Amino acid sequence: MYKLSSYKLMMVKDSSVRIPDKIIKGDQDAYKILQVYLQDADREHLVVLLLNTKYKVIGIHTVGIGTLDKAITSGREVFKAAILGNAAAIILGHNHPSGVSTPSNEDVTLTTMLYDAGKLLGIEVLDHVIIGEGEHSSMKKGHPYIWGLIS
Repeated sequence: MYKLSSYKLMMVKDSSVRIPDKIIKGDQDAYKILQVYLQDADREHLVVLLLNTKYKVIGIHTVGIGTLDKAITSGREVFKAAILGNAAAIILGHNHPSGVSTPSNEDVTLTTMLYDAGKLLGIEVLDHVIIGEGEHSSMKKGHPYIWGLIS
């Protein structure tokens, strides 16, 4: 016989942030929330908006903080909060401290991988919004093939 550890999983509320609206109808709504949340970030921050089945924001989680030009993560880290928070869908978001919101090749690769992982987990990845200085890019609009909208 050996001793087996038992674990309890829980989410702990870290802080609160005021957001303009709780219902996400498109990338502009996500942008408004992410812009407020990431406004003072001096390095890349990858965050996840957690949504319920009606696309109401139920939480926001910072997955990782990177450097001036990259935020490294894994699918496990992205979906951990979504699973614990019972999210039906997520929107990925990160900032580009350079101020230019154009997605990099790494952004496209990461988004494709996370979209596929979400399909396996049953958690819909609705978009990946990149925040620049007074602008944003929607990966769903800019790269619709990831979502199967075009072939």
